Amino acid sequence: MSPIRLSVALALALGSSISLAADPDQAIRQSLKSLDAELPIEAIAESPMSGIYQVQLKGGRQLYTSADGQFLIQGYLFQVKDGKAVNLTEVEESRAVAKQIDAIPTSEMVVFPAKDAKTHITVFTDTECGYCQKLHSEIPELNRLGVEVRYLAFPRQGMNSSAARELQSVWCSKDRQAAMNKAKTRQGVPEATCDNPVAKQYELGHLIGVNGTPSVILANGKMIPGYQPAPQLAKIALESND
Repeated sequence: MSPIRLSVALALALGSSISLAADPDQAIRQSLKSLDAELPIEAIAESPMSGIYQVQLKGGRQLYTSADGQFLIQGYLFQVKDGKAVNLTEVEESRAVAKQIDAIPTSEMVVFPAKDAKTHITVFTDTECGYCQKLHSEIPELNRLGVEVRYLAFPRQGMNSSAARELQSVWCSKDRQAAMNKAKTRQGVPEATCDNPVAKQYELGHLIGVNGTPSVILANGKMIPGYQPAPQLAKIALESND
């Protein structure tokens, strides 16, 4: 999918040549298709703001348009409620991300369960990433604090990298936990091949906006980019259940 350069402007006039349709869904789809024929639109609905429609893209990103599809807004939509500003865009995007992550069977992950789990985090990881290794060393503390850790693969240098090959070997190991422990402590993992989900998980990461590792997805779908010390990360993760 070619980029739309959404950040170039907050509002974009799409031209009067696009005919107005009685159905806003049709007009909006027609307008966006004229920008990018392969734009992955998941759903179109009225937004909480009168006269504005929200467009959910595959992966969870949100756009906003006028009912006739001639104006496009990319950015956050806030609602002021009880003296506080609620980021409605972030809420919707997080909900969409959580739905996609929840659809992944744990059998396709490398899971480090907590004995008394109160919540879980899903971590897009790269075995060659220093901060991923640091986070991995703190899994026992996260588990002790009630946080289950679930890994998805995200080789930062792409599917032809050494990290991608190592991640595939981890996923193809008989004992994924032991293999991940070895990989994260640079002990080396015996090469193994099988039908594995590494490429699929890498693609999903890009789709939902992962651009580095570790990227932590909380239970509510909110993304925490980068390393956080175990006590701080556990606190954030547990609060996400509220």
